[in-house]
Amino acid sequence: MKTTAIVLAAGSGSRMKSKVKKQYLEICGKPLIYYALEAFEKSFIDEIVLVVPEDDLEYVKNTLLKPYNFTKIKTITQGGDTRYKSVCNGLRAASLDTEAVFIHDGARPFVNNEILSRALDAVKEYGACVVGMPVKDTIKIADSDGFAKETPDRDLTWIIQTPQVFLYPEIHYLYEELINKEKELISKGINITDDAMVMETLGNRRVKLVPGSYENIKITTPDDVILAENILKKIF
Repeated sequence: MKTTAIVLAAGSGSRMKSKVKKQYLEICGKPLIYYALEAFEKSFIDEIVLVVPEDDLEYVKNTLLKPYNFTKIKTITQGGDTRYKSVCNGLRAASLDTEAVFIHDGARPFVNNEILSRALDAVKEYGACVVGMPVKDTIKIADSDGFAKETPDRDLTWIIQTPQVFLYPEIHYLYEELINKEKELISKGINITDDAMVMETLGNRRVKLVPGSYENIKITTPDDVILAENILKKIF
């Protein structure tokens, strides 16, 4: 099964409150985006599509491709003004003979081969899966006034991570449908926040949950950088 990883690094990282874009912040001497790319480079993944801000295309080629010799990066393409438009651009840039596509946030540096292998097995069996972990805490659903409205069963509640993995022809088609129906969905109050929702909303397919890792964190705030450095020190 030919596999492609779409690594998303097109955001601004405003919550990081840094002059340097989040994906280029140095963590233990290397830019954040390096770690996800290195994980895919060393895995069974056949090719990588890296999605970055349009203004950063040349910078990324010079700071990532040349120094670190990522041989699996097939192309670097520009992102859109929303996450799902960035994903769509990545899907358009993938090889057409791709069979399974792994969509991953570049701000999650601790994806590993064990997670990828579990996801590959699941997509072969179910056609669509997302990586995540069961929540450890009790979750409350709030009402519009900020009062606890209901408490979902903790045993049935997961934190969703990436990669999110799909059969390429199907997810590519559905993302094109999403772009075409964007205004209609917005008018109905449907807010697509991850790739699984595209499959669930437009593809009417159930998405399998696959165990990831509690260390598969997303770097969003300065506190996350400190946590990532501690995890890296433990790993290496």
